[in-house]
Amino acid sequence: MTSQELPSATGSVEIVDGQAAEILLGRRLAGFIRDVPDYPRPGVVFKDIAPLLADPQALSLLVDVLSAMCRRRGATKVAGLEARGFLLAAPVAVQCGIGCVPVRKAGKLPGAIFRRSYELEYGTAELEIQQDAFAPEDRVVVIDDVLATGGTAEAAIDLIRSGGAQVAGVAVLMELTFLAGRKRLNGPLGGDHVDAAIKV
Repeated sequence: MTSQELPSATGSVEIVDGQAAEILLGRRLAGFIRDVPDYPRPGVVFKDIAPLLADPQALSLLVDVLSAMCRRRGATKVAGLEARGFLLAAPVAVQCGIGCVPVRKAGKLPGAIFRRSYELEYGTAELEIQQDAFAPEDRVVVIDDVLATGGTAEAAIDLIRSGGAQVAGVAVLMELTFLAGRKRLNGPLGGDHVDAAIKV
């Protein structure tokens, strides 16, 4: 980095030298992720972010990092994916001074909605947004805690475009690189527009 020292968890993050600050801060955040073996079924190692959310400095640092990602993408709104994406998208929206839209599971939103199905490991699920959530000039960044296979984010991208807005990118706390979600999203996003604080 050339222009400043690493910021504290309570300060804002300025991206310098090709996102070097995000990489170093992501390493600090990784220490708050707890591995839970054999959950929710044998052979799976669950990445538990509860310790990070419970630590005010770590959570503040994460919001700083995600906010910097959104600013770099020129976001005018963020879309938080149910459910842990809500916890991250709302404070990012406040810090960036932009709107926050929930992307919800089916049956949770009133009024006219757009709905998309997506595949789970066993079966399918549905996501919804309200039809008036976005304006055509909006640039939206999708926010979630983890990028795994990319199916949920892909459905959210389709929904946001149904609402007439542009998708500026996807920003997550953690990317599970061995599941190739980034590669799956490159097509719908028209290139690599995925930002992750931590890569596993």
